Amino acid sequence: MTDEIAKRGRQGVFFAIAAYTIWGIAPVYFKAVAHVPAIEILAHRVFWAFALVLVLIVLTKKLARVRAVLKSPKHLAILSLATVFIAFNWFMFIWAVANNYMLDASLGYFINPLLNVAIGMIFFAERLRKLQLVAVAMAIVGVTIQIVTFGSVPWVALALAGSFATYGALRKKLPVDSLTGLWLEVTILLPVMAFYFFNYAESSASNMMLNTWQLNVLLIMAGVITTVPLLCFTAAAQRLRYSTLGFFQYIGPSLMFILATVFYGESLTADKMVTFAIIWSALVIYSVDAVKTHRQVRKAAKSKPSPEA
Repeated sequence: MTDEIAKRGRQGVFFAIAAYTIWGIAPVYFKAVAHVPAIEILAHRVFWAFALVLVLIVLTKKLARVRAVLKSPKHLAILSLATVFIAFNWFMFIWAVANNYMLDASLGYFINPLLNVAIGMIFFAERLRKLQLVAVAMAIVGVTIQIVTFGSVPWVALALAGSFATYGALRKKLPVDSLTGLWLEVTILLPVMAFYFFNYAESSASNMMLNTWQLNVLLIMAGVITTVPLLCFTAAAQRLRYSTLGFFQYIGPSLMFILATVFYGESLTADKMVTFAIIWSALVIYSVDAVKTHRQVRKAAKSKPSPEA
């Protein structure tokens, strides 16, 4: 039994690293199709994710879960609202990468965990520990300093962090697994994207019959980029504690930061450097608090007398 648990733990670590690494290097893909309008890439993301996830839904026999959500107007309404936020997040990320705002995207996903903590306090009545409060306050200070001192608003970062955190909060209210939720989200978006694509898309890449096969492969890969990391994340979540999984979430924005500054030549200006430094410090405090709490919980669990005692 112990060996089996250890094996599942190692598998969980592998899947977590895979998920966040793919999310972190996804900008390389979106740079490769940067000449295609962001809204068209979003449409392809929806089209191909719809097809790919539908196959997975059928293979994993989750159609019953889909029907259960469709029979609940309340759950469907919440999921539809969540879809608006994730669609906006996807579009903003595609646009940001194509227009050399990758550093801002990285900052947004560094801010995201701290924003999740704040949302938990405000909307879910979660009590924050002192170090969590300090970390959230530092994030607010970091953004405020950039706005007041340097006169620049990190709007891309705030839009990405805000939309993804809001999406996460809405999804938290739903008893829907990741795969089923993703398919329903892209299904909700499908008619909207299809209407745009077949009536208004006029770029040189909008007619796939005229594209090179290489470009068409890239466009179809939008569905893979959407689906594969989510599947890895789900597999990791099934094998690891959620608190443990949280420590891998910095892989993605860290890789984006490296890509932006080293490979794509984005400038790390003074305002961004100050904000990054404060956010990173806040995340260190947040992580130290998480490790400390995790150890206390494990220690308490070990010291708890067994039912047989």
